[in-house]
Formats: sequence, C-alpha cells, structure tokens
Amino acid sequence: MLRIRAAVTVLLPPGTGWIHVLRVCFCCTWLDFSRFPSGGASSRMFRTKRSGLVRRLWRSRALGEADGQTDNEGDANRGGGGGGGGGGSGSSGGGSSGGGCCGGKGAKYTTSDPELKTLTHSLLKKLKEKQLELLLQAVDSKGGARTGCLLLPRMIEPKLSKQTYSLPVLICKVFRWPDLRNSSELKRLYCCESYGTNNPDSVCCNPHHLSRLCEFESPPPPYSKFPMDSLKQSADLPDSVPPSTETGGTHYTAPGGLSESQISQELGSQSHWCVVAYWEERTRVGRLYTVQEPSLDIFYDLPHGNGFCLGQLNSDNKSQLVTKVRSKIGYGIQLSKEPDGVWVYNRSNYPIFIKSVTLDNPDSRTLLVHKVFPGYSIKAFDYEKSYTLQRPNDHDFTHEPWSGFSIQISFVKGWGQCYTRQFITSCPCWLEVFLNNR
Repeated sequence: MLRIRAAVTVLLPPGTGWIHVLRVCFCCTWLDFSRFPSGGASSRMFRTKRSGLVRRLWRSRALGEADGQTDNEGDANRGGGGGGGGGGSGSSGGGSSGGGCCGGKGAKYTTSDPELKTLTHSLLKKLKEKQLELLLQAVDSKGGARTGCLLLPRMIEPKLSKQTYSLPVLICKVFRWPDLRNSSELKRLYCCESYGTNNPDSVCCNPHHLSRLCEFESPPPPYSKFPMDSLKQSADLPDSVPPSTETGGTHYTAPGGLSESQISQELGSQSHWCVVAYWEERTRVGRLYTVQEPSLDIFYDLPHGNGFCLGQLNSDNKSQLVTKVRSKIGYGIQLSKEPDGVWVYNRSNYPIFIKSVTLDNPDSRTLLVHKVFPGYSIKAFDYEKSYTLQRPNDHDFTHEPWSGFSIQISFVKGWGQCYTRQFITSCPCWLEVFLNNR
C-alpha cells in the first residue's frame, strides 16, 4: 500500500480528481499482483492448503515398533480400527499368549525412513485436493466413516529400497501396517466399490477398503482345541432353563446356543441369508437379527453406523467383566456373504475369536477356535467345504445337536484348552451366526 501511495503522489499532479486517483490505484494493484504466476494470491492459498493436507496425512501415518511403540500398541495399530487402543496378543482372554491364526510378530518395522517419507510426499503431492481430503477422512476416522473409493492410476509403481510396490500396498504400509510386504497379504473388503471388478486403468487405494488376510498356522495352535473329556457332560445338564432378558432368548450351558427349530419358530418364513444372535455369557440379549443385505456391520459404538448396533440392546447384566468387554467392542466386525463363502473382518482394536466347522481340520474331531487380530479378515465359513464334511457323532460331545451352518464369534476373550473359559458361554460378549442353507 505504501508503494501505491507513493506512485499516486508522483504520477498525479495536485488537484487531480478522485476518479483518476482510483483508476491509478487499481492499475498499480493489478500490476503488483500480476507478479505472482498462475493466478496470483489465490494460487498461493491453494498450494498452502494442499501442502497442509499432505503434512496432516504424514503426521497421521501408522507408527511401527521401531518408531518407539510398545508391543501392545503395535498390535492395536495393525488393525487401524476404532474405539480405543490396545489389544495385543497377550491382552485378550487370559491364558496363553501363543500366536493365533494371523497377526503374529515379525521383524521390527518403521515408517520414519527418509526414503519412505520422500516417496510418500512425492505421491501425495500428485493427488488432487479432493483426493487428499478423502484419504485424510478415511485415515482420521480409522475406518469408522464410510468413505468412497480413492481411484489412482495402476501404472504408477513406486520403488522403495529397490523394491517395487503397488499403490494400494504402499498406502496401506504408510497408513495402516508398516510391516506389510506385498499384495498377497491384503484382501479387498466387500464394501469397496472396486470389489470384484478389474479396471485396467485405475485401482482403489483407500486403506480402509482393504484388510490383512489371515494365514492359518500348521499345525493349529494348541490353545484352539477343546479337550474332549470335558465336553462329554451332556447327561448332567438340566433339561429346561429360564428365558433371557428379552424375547425368545434362553440360557444355555453348551457351546451351541439355539437350535434350528427355535430359529424357524421365532423368524417364520423371512427371507435372509443369515441370522445373528447376541449373547452375554449364558444369556441371549435382544431379538434375532435377520440379515438380507450382502454385508452387515455389527458394532457397539460406530459413528454413523448402519447395521446391528449392540449398544442399543437392553441388557440386565451388571457384571464388571461384561461391561468392560462390551466397551471394547467399538467398531466391532463386518460380516459379508461373498462368492467363496462368509467372511469376517475385525474392525475393532481388540482380537476376536472364531469357530466354525469349515475352519476345523477335516481329519480331526476337535473343534478349533481361531484368533483374529484387528484389521484382519478370515473366511469364517466355506459353503463348498461344508457340504463335504460329515460329522454324525459330533452331538455326542458338544452338548447340543450339531448345526453345520453356524459361526461362533467372541469379542476380546477367547475360550479353549489354554484359557480358563472352556466354553463360549463363559465368554462375556459373543455372537452366534446361523446361515440359511435353504
């Protein structure tokens, strides 16, 4: 402004009218701003906003064990789920801390490598402002908010330490799993619009549209086997028990909760592909939840959640342990029916434990329980495999008539040989998923 005032004083003689003064001021102002390339001050503001988004994204990256995290924090960070931290292998269920079916400890990893920082900044600066905002929303919400696909060209293949990464792997490595090595460890979630498509030009790189894939240990971990002697107790069980806190629920002291006849009686002829029952220890809470959509979110506290909200159910259970576990369910799980079977994705910050007949060893009569860490997906039920399995004598040691089309899922606490809980009915919060085989 001082330069403009000086120019007016020099250029205009005394007594000049105000109209001429304003014209000269406008010309000087235009000349002053024209020195800035590509649109002047608005361009400077645009670049500043983009740079700010890039800096915020880098500060939101996942930190690995070599960056100074504790082991428990590292386990929780593998999931990137919502609702509160923690959830290491030793914090779930008591008893053995042996490895589960996925998420075991590997070598130390870091996202503070200068080369990775330079590569990430270079990639982020190529994104449009709306793409940066979408990525930041997905990262900040830890998958709690439904965000769209982040479509990027397939042809870009960044290199890190002479190793080439695909874009989805690099972005997931930066923002979710620093120990991620290649795309074979990832599974695209059903909620992603790119699921099941093969676009040759672009690929979705939203890190919360992908999950880690469970890899089964061989042989199965020892904590996952039921001791056969302790299961043969059906003769000592009572024939009838009182109802649950709401409609239709029943107390059970066996691994199996509801029979197929009870489900048919309560639901009638509703069209569905599965039915979900929520239990707290031996008591079923709430009505049976029928599922017709291919994908279902089951959660306790999820911002803008759409699905089965366990937090809205009325429970009379005042147990301190149940209350504590209930608060850790958080974003819960995502249950989806896919062409190759039924998948379960752990969206919470704590492990879940799953049992189904198709996760069992086909040559063994034992029932296996698999530990699934945060951020991992597991094919909990394989339709094709289930038709080939025949277990005519299973009812002799499971307390209830066996129903092959079912999945049992416990939040936070496990059950089995190396835990104090031998049966799932001793777990504080658990689900029973009945699949419609008709």
